[in-house]
Amino acid sequence: MTSDTNVPSTQGGRFGDPVVLVLTIGFILIFLSASAIAPDAAAQVIDVAFTWSARTFGSLIQLLMLLMFFIAIGVAISPAGRARIGSQDRPDMSTFRWVSIILCTLLAGGGVFFAAGEPIYHFVVTPPAFDSQPGTADAVPDALAQAFFHWGFTGWAILGTLPVAILSHQHYQRGMPLQPRTLLAPMLGDRLARGFLGGVVDAICAIAVTAGTVGPLGFLATQVSFGLHDLFGFPGGYEVQLAILAGLGAIYVTSAVTGIDRGIQFLSRMNVILAMVIGTAILLFGPTQFLVDSWFQGFGTYLGSFFEMSAMTTVTASPDWMKWWTVFFFAWFIGFAPPMAIFVTRISRGRTIREMIIATAVLAPIVTTVWFTLLGGSGIFYELQGAIDLSQPLQNFQFDVATLTVAQALPGGTWMALAILVLTTIFVATTGDSMSYAVSVVCAGNDDPGSALRAFWGIVFALMAAILLGMGEGQVSVLQQFVVIPAVPVALVLIPTLWHGPKAAYAMARAQGVLDDSRSAPAPH
Repeated sequence: MTSDTNVPSTQGGRFGDPVVLVLTIGFILIFLSASAIAPDAAAQVIDVAFTWSARTFGSLIQLLMLLMFFIAIGVAISPAGRARIGSQDRPDMSTFRWVSIILCTLLAGGGVFFAAGEPIYHFVVTPPAFDSQPGTADAVPDALAQAFFHWGFTGWAILGTLPVAILSHQHYQRGMPLQPRTLLAPMLGDRLARGFLGGVVDAICAIAVTAGTVGPLGFLATQVSFGLHDLFGFPGGYEVQLAILAGLGAIYVTSAVTGIDRGIQFLSRMNVILAMVIGTAILLFGPTQFLVDSWFQGFGTYLGSFFEMSAMTTVTASPDWMKWWTVFFFAWFIGFAPPMAIFVTRISRGRTIREMIIATAVLAPIVTTVWFTLLGGSGIFYELQGAIDLSQPLQNFQFDVATLTVAQALPGGTWMALAILVLTTIFVATTGDSMSYAVSVVCAGNDDPGSALRAFWGIVFALMAAILLGMGEGQVSVLQQFVVIPAVPVALVLIPTLWHGPKAAYAMARAQGVLDDSRSAPAPH
């Protein structure tokens, strides 16, 4: 395959590649129409496809996640890890701002909704990898370990690491567009990657991100509406949810339009600072000793049972449990992976591949386990003390109730709950702005899409969430289930990165003079 660095990376007109735009908007219109005309039938079709995808491809998804993590760590500790993304000597932003953006972009996508509820759920319903008695002190480390696994090393590794190495090499050194299709360029060649097939790949990834982003937007509107009603007696209902969505949309669209170096960076930094303040307050004034002990025990159990949980399948565990927990979360991460990799590539210019992998696949997961311990561990403590009882709501998957209940049981009561609601709102806003930017990049094919394109996708996300909420909260859940379906073809796109990612890293290292030719792997073709 020959390199053609003179081909413009921007494709299509003002709104980018028409194939991506037509297929993505077409999916949105078809989904909304089906939900409006025959909501029960649409939900049933998606549930059947969801179940089949989870059972048929669940093990493949788990294996992909596992291999991605270990191969990425191998690249990080190899000499090629010294290669710099974008061939810059200096990073575009400080380390704190950089890590803040990485943390907020994913953790906001779901961690804020599950950080309180998931550990408590696994505490009252023992996960299949463990045999502790539910609701007892012995179940605490097992519950935390299972939550850590779902939001740990393998989940984070798929979002950056090897795909970032390929995108960095192909875009910044070879002039290929900054799009998911470029992940296949080393295997298919430039011409096929730039053609119609590439457009279809980009559209599938954009659809997966749309489903994964609109879901949290809708859930946030219901959670904040419920919280305001429970805390201050505000009237609930669709009108309040719509107002919340409008305010949220205004925040993240403004942030996306102003760009990474201004709005996105500022919002992420403020979000992390607020999370640190709330986390410190919980640690100092909450069940301090219990939280410290629980984190050490839970993290140790996570490491000790890592491979057992990784190898859990529908044969060794309940198919329904696997479908709604491990496979669902992992498929969600995979759906986000290509656009997230694009985003990480853009914000990591000047960083070494080693720094990028360690920040994404090691540091971020550890921070996540601490956050889950602060909220979920506190909930478990109060559950053990009999101060709260969330067993019934959680078995009905009412995680919004769990978050608010735990928050009110914490020191500060109502004010802590309000602070967590504000934090949750900003968290989700950081997902909205980063994914609006990422989908815009997918459409445009370059790392600086126009502000009109960013605003367009931000508004589309908010409108879709508003329409689905108007049909009923269940339709948001149906869309959330749908994310597993496009995750299957996205996983097929990511499989070649296991081989081509290390090759791209070595090619970058050789081009930058980090390695001698004699020590380098052959350049990707």
